[in-house]
Amino acid sequence: MKRVAAIDCGTNSIRLLVAGLDPATGELKDLDRRMTIVRLGQGVDRTGRLAPEALERTFAACREYAAIIEELGAETVRFVATSASRDAENRDDFVRGVVDILGVEPEVITGDQEAEFSFTGATRELTGRSGHAKPYLVVDIGGGSTEFVLGEGGVRAARSVDIGCVRMTERHLVRDGEIIDPPGAEQIRAIEADIDRALDEAAATVPLDETATLVGLAGSVTTVAAIALELREYDSAAIHHSRIPLAKVREITERLLTATHEQRATIPAMHPGRVDVIGAGALVLRSVMERVGAAEVVVSEHDILDGIAWSCA
Repeated sequence: MKRVAAIDCGTNSIRLLVAGLDPATGELKDLDRRMTIVRLGQGVDRTGRLAPEALERTFAACREYAAIIEELGAETVRFVATSASRDAENRDDFVRGVVDILGVEPEVITGDQEAEFSFTGATRELTGRSGHAKPYLVVDIGGGSTEFVLGEGGVRAARSVDIGCVRMTERHLVRDGEIIDPPGAEQIRAIEADIDRALDEAAATVPLDETATLVGLAGSVTTVAAIALELREYDSAAIHHSRIPLAKVREITERLLTATHEQRATIPAMHPGRVDVIGAGALVLRSVMERVGAAEVVVSEHDILDGIAWSCA
């Protein structure tokens, strides 16, 4: 098998997958999969620039990943950067730092490209399985943006909109540099209004009402799933392909939005880097499910990383 490394650098986290890939069959076998919260998009919505401390956190994770890639002998490395680095005026600083550490230039992809990678990664295993009707709507709730992509065997329509969990938190739940905790009804209504406008924008390109199976990706969705499953610690195998009903998503969203930082931090399986942004992320998920009329969301641990790795074939 050919060894490949895929890196996905988003607004909130940077993730690595090193895998064995059979170019003939497309079989992908994980060798190492990990995630680090770096909050690269810190302040980008307000300033339009990547903060120096956010860049250093990201470069520190890149150094760690470079050592793992070398140790496992990956022959091909593909580094994809998404929302925060698309939006930043000083993204050249980010590019230079990544090249210096990893020897590859990050591909600052468009939202549509991001959606296509996510769709491939999330649905490749679902095809042919019973209980997963087509078309699939894959929804990737990131830190800066959310991608919507509808398709059957391939992508039919895709759209990226700016309603990520970090962006919504910084835009509506921060006052004088402090998180409003817990948010009031006014702040929640403001987030909901942004989400509704973004869903209208997405629906202009993607026929959301044709969704047969809703597939949810990324940390906000997997964290909600972990809470719904009452996991005592994060368990990717238990979360992958779990099916979470809308009623449970509504219940968890209400719980997260009315809890304090300290209360959210004590939830088992909650990553410390998601404590302040999970409320906004859950609200995006709930709103999407209500808009498309989904009775449940199928949660996938395989996403853009797997799509990037398969692209190396």
